[in-house]
This record gives sequence, C-alpha cells and structure tokens, in this order.
Amino acid sequence: MKPTVSLTALMLAVAALSAGCASNSSYPQATDYSTMSDASTYGTIDSIRVVRVDPATSGAGAVAGGLLGALAGSQVGSGSGRTAATAAGAIGGAVVGNRVEESRNMPRDVYQISIRLDNGDYRTVNQDSAYDLRVGSRVRVVDGRVYRY
Repeated sequence: MKPTVSLTALMLAVAALSAGCASNSSYPQATDYSTMSDASTYGTIDSIRVVRVDPATSGAGAVAGGLLGALAGSQVGSGSGRTAATAAGAIGGAVVGNRVEESRNMPRDVYQISIRLDNGDYRTVNQDSAYDLRVGSRVRVVDGRVYRY
C-alpha cells in the first residue's frame, strides 16, 4: 500500500473515532417534550433553578489535532517507523486537540424552569434568562421558551 493511501486511511480512521466520542448535549436533558415547535402551552411556574452547564466538545478540536499530529508524525523516520510515528502523532494530536477545545469552552449557568401546565402535566424548560419570571407566574411556553402571560 502506498504511504499516501495508508496515511489518508489512518487519518480518516482517527477522525471517525474522535468524532464518535463527541457529545452534542449542551443542556441537562429534560424529561418532557419542551422542544416541540408547533405547540404553545399555558401554565404556572412551579420552580426555577440555576443549573451549571459544562458545554460538550464538538469533536472539531480532536479532528484538527489528529490531522496536525499525523502530518507532524509523517515527517519523522522512514518505512514502518514513519507509519508508527504518523499513528502516534494522530492519536496524540487528537487527545491534545480535544483538551484544548474543552479548555476553551467555559461552563455557564442556565435557568431550569419547571412549569405545571393547565392540563395537569409538568414541563421543564432550560433557557439562558429568567428576567421577569417568578414562581407562581402565569406563563406561555412557545418553541421551548417561557414567556410571561
């Protein structure tokens, strides 16, 4: 197999493995259907809590780090030593790239608002602001956001 083909295959494998470990969740998971965009619902605020959210990584840092590490590793040695250095550089670069991306994303606070709906159900909505919302306020939930009613 040509070195270029094996390097490309190795880089694609590292990128796929790194992206598979990424998480898309940035908010605590709600146990309801608060993201339904076609429903607007009315209710009363039952509780408001501030929750610390640690943003998840997208995998872009790991992919970029893996590619740069593979590129740097491919410059070392020759033959099977170059292949081993490329693999080690790709893995090390992916780990370092993911750590850099994690350190750039700072934790932040969101408001977790629990609402007792008029039909008796409960809904939990996470949003970045609770400016004029208080416990006991009549509210309307539209597109996953809470508004005073």
